Amino acid sequence: MTDPTFWRGKKVFLTGHTGFKGAWTSLLLRRLGASVFGYALPPTHQSALFVIARIADDIKHCRGDIRDLAALRTTMAEAEPDVVIHLAAQALVRPSYEEPVETFATNVMGTVHVLEAARHLRAVKAILIVTSDKCYENNGAGTAFREEDRIGGNDPYSNSKACAELVTHSYHQSFFHTKGAARVATARAGNVFGGGDWARDRLIPDAMQAFLAGEALLIRNPNAVRPWQHTLDPVLGYLTLVERLVDDERFVGGWNFGPNAESEVPVKTVVDHLVQLWGDGACWRAAAGPHPHEAAHLRLNCDKARHQLSWRPRLDLAQGLRLTIDWYKGLRDGRDMRKFSLDQLDQVVATRSIN
Repeated sequence: MTDPTFWRGKKVFLTGHTGFKGAWTSLLLRRLGASVFGYALPPTHQSALFVIARIADDIKHCRGDIRDLAALRTTMAEAEPDVVIHLAAQALVRPSYEEPVETFATNVMGTVHVLEAARHLRAVKAILIVTSDKCYENNGAGTAFREEDRIGGNDPYSNSKACAELVTHSYHQSFFHTKGAARVATARAGNVFGGGDWARDRLIPDAMQAFLAGEALLIRNPNAVRPWQHTLDPVLGYLTLVERLVDDERFVGGWNFGPNAESEVPVKTVVDHLVQLWGDGACWRAAAGPHPHEAAHLRLNCDKARHQLSWRPRLDLAQGLRLTIDWYKGLRDGRDMRKFSLDQLDQVVATRSIN
């Protein structure tokens, strides 16, 4: 459970705030009373959550690239943050095959730059580096990954996230282990979804674009199993972790934030839910191959977060998908999406279930 008294007045430097998960994090931090300084590239879609929820009105918005160390150091020093949360990333598997150099430059050296900029600032008390559940070496066995499992990854995206974990560990051991230094942790979440995501080659955004256009959704791997979760669940976990991290060095290290086991289902199960919720003739079919390699099974064991942080997912799969469909239908119907998004946020944070 997040503590509003902790966040009230806290200065948070947030990278990637124009992205899908970053925009929801910005909304939540402002709702909790934090002062947010965002550093990111421009949003890539005209209906991105950052744009239509008018998030720039609430925060200090700085356009910048984490691959530019000099600019990042200057901007972070100006912000004088208490907390650094690093979300900026090239966040997709398939584009990583097309642009591997950009993927490694952003996800590996970008992480180096964030940690390097933060280590020179005495005000920083905690640093959270958000990586991915795909940072684990996946042998296809289908067992749920624990935090102590081997880091790895074959495709450029997964490998770059494993590298970001190793970079963070190195910086902790080399620069952040002394008394008074900022405490550092990493967070590994599953396949997140929610309103305002338009990323290419991601299931829910692809579905929404197809349904809005009246077209069939094409699915590459209908039997692939993933840990599906509404984005607000891991974001709440991230903030809970930061609260503990500031006060206690025992919370340094890696943490999994995934859904309950019943939300670890095949792609086709999720798509069938989406089709039913959307209605209006929505449909899907399998896409012709071949396709780049993606893991067939990916599951997370989140016992550590459950027991040590008292964190639990607030939404099951059906609830999260219903919120998501409602968001895109609200956009379609011309609703005030700032108010609509804040209402959804308040509904999730204030209660443990959506009726």
